Amino acid sequence: MHRRRTAVAGALLAAAALTACGSPGLTAGTAALLGGRRIPVGAVEARVAELRHVTGGASADARHEPDGLVRRAVTDLVLDAVVARAVAERGPAVGAAEVAAARAAEEERYGGGEPLVRALAALGVPGGAIDDYVRRRLGIRRLAAAAGEDAGTPAGDRAVRRALAAAATALQLRVNPRYGTWDPDHVTLAPTTHPWLTR
Repeated sequence: MHRRRTAVAGALLAAAALTACGSPGLTAGTAALLGGRRIPVGAVEARVAELRHVTGGASADARHEPDGLVRRAVTDLVLDAVVARAVAERGPAVGAAEVAAARAAEEERYGGGEPLVRALAALGVPGGAIDDYVRRRLGIRRLAAAAGEDAGTPAGDRAVRRALAAAATALQLRVNPRYGTWDPDHVTLAPTTHPWLTR
C-alpha cells in the first residue's frame, strides 16, 4: 500500500512538471503567477502544513495532503494578492495599522488572543495567517463599499466578485494545473481532473 501511494505521488509530481512546463513562466516549483509575482510551491506546502494542524489532518508530509486542503491553501494565497490588487485600484491599500486595529477588536470581541486563534482555527485559518485573513476581509469590505454596497449582501457579494475577477485578469493570473483551474465566478480553484489516476 505504501508503494502504491508513493507511485501515485510520483505520478502527480511528474505530471505537474509536464503541465507546468507547458505554460510559459510556470515551472514545477511555481504554484501561481500574478503580475510577475511568483507564489512558490514551498509557500503552498508551508500553508498546508499549518492547515493540517488546525483541521486535524494526520499526514506527515504536506505535499501529500488531500487535494481539497491543497486547493484551499493555493486559493488563500492567490486571493491575498488578488484582493490587494483590486483594493489598490480603488484607493489606498489596507495598511498594517488598520489590520492591527481590526485584529485587536476581534481579540476583544472573543475575549483575548488565544480564543480568537482557536475560533479561527475552527474555520481552517492557521495562527500564522490571521493577519492575512483580517487584511483580506477588510479589503473585501472596502471593495463592496467602493461599489456602494455592503459586503454581507448579495449585491455586495456580486460587486466584490466582479472586482476580483477584473483584478485577476489584470494580474494575468495563471495557476499551475497541478492545483486546479481558477474559477472567476466563484473566486476559487476548481479541481483539475487527472484521468490517468483512474485508469
